[in-house]
Amino acid sequence: KSILQRTMKTVNSLSGGKTSSYIAANYPADYNVFALVRMNGIQTIKDKKLIQFIEDKIQKPFIATPEDDKIINTMIDLEQYIGKEIKWVSGVTFDEHIKSINGNVPNLMRRTCTQSLKLQPMFEWWLKEINEIVEMRIGFRANEMRRANNTTSRLNKNGLLEFKHIIGKHKNGNNKWKTTEWQKPFYPLIKDNLYKDQINLYWKDKDVLFAPINNCVGCFHQNTILLRKRFDWFPEKMEWFMSKEGNDKLIRRTEKNSGNINLWRAGQDKLTYKQVKNTKLQASLFDDLTTDDFNDCDSGYCGL
Repeated sequence: KSILQRTMKTVNSLSGGKTSSYIAANYPADYNVFALVRMNGIQTIKDKKLIQFIEDKIQKPFIATPEDDKIINTMIDLEQYIGKEIKWVSGVTFDEHIKSINGNVPNLMRRTCTQSLKLQPMFEWWLKEINEIVEMRIGFRANEMRRANNTTSRLNKNGLLEFKHIIGKHKNGNNKWKTTEWQKPFYPLIKDNLYKDQINLYWKDKDVLFAPINNCVGCFHQNTILLRKRFDWFPEKMEWFMSKEGNDKLIRRTEKNSGNINLWRAGQDKLTYKQVKNTKLQASLFDDLTTDDFNDCDSGYCGL
């Protein structure tokens, strides 16, 4: 039989949001996997027992996450709710990733963070624990065919997604790369015609705490107004995002020398996060806004 005719192991890709959690609760898989993004420099979680729990899960040091800290509790609650283990994986820290791309921040022109901070640790876990083609369940809802089609367009001739990874060094010291087939994406919510309102209704009165904001609080995919509100909601974390762009003089010098703008919102409105922070909001209407009002990054793979 061909690889696609065999019975594949199944993996639910979890983000901590309601949609991917709905998949974990209603589409049992062989594995449930959550990729935790880490950062250095600040520490917003003070509970030592919780920090130890996180470190036991990822088998790495933990200082902070650029996501809402409530997502940690979501994954703990969800594991209890579904009655099955959730595997936690984590790669390099966000700070280390930025350093690896010459101190530049990810943006729409170099969207490297999803690959490095979400997919890379999931792939490395898969390579070590499974190492055969899996069916990867991704939380695109019925109205998100564009996102599903975008992923489908990257399938190879065998209908699989590939991952390019380092397998060693050449004699000259350069990295030796390999491209490996590893997953066949599947969208159960599209197949079953499920929308956000149905998912929200399902979680009503369930014992799983969800963060109002999903994925990194300073994600450049977000609307500028929402980013401005996040400076109110997550001041320490947003100051970290702002600091990674450098000062105004450094930003201008980088642009002049390389043509690259070291901005999270390069390729969009080119606002610095300092400018976003200083934006004046006109109405209290924005106090109740959440990620759902602006984007669809609740899939397990942010930004895809």
